[in-house]
Amino acid sequence: MTEVARGKYIYGIVTVGERGQIVIPKEAREQFNIKPGDKLIVAGDIKKGIAIVKAGVMKELALKILGAVSEEDRESAKAELRRRIHSDK
Repeated sequence: MTEVARGKYIYGIVTVGERGQIVIPKEAREQFNIKPGDKLIVAGDIKKGIAIVKAGVMKELALKILGAVSEEDRESAKAELRRRIHSDK
């Protein structure tokens, strides 16, 4: 793990397996308290890349990353996010 700026880290390089899976580095799992069974949101921005955040804690951040700017878009995105999180249980 390398701290590139205050509070910003590079945890290493991961390889995508045949089934599209990656392993989150141990240091990142420990720092963000990611445990087996936790739900994670995978969000993307074509220009900025992919972000992975804990679903239970970071719903609002994920919506901001995706740029849900209007209240209507935000509410629609929240409803869809809740639906997806609960459909995985």
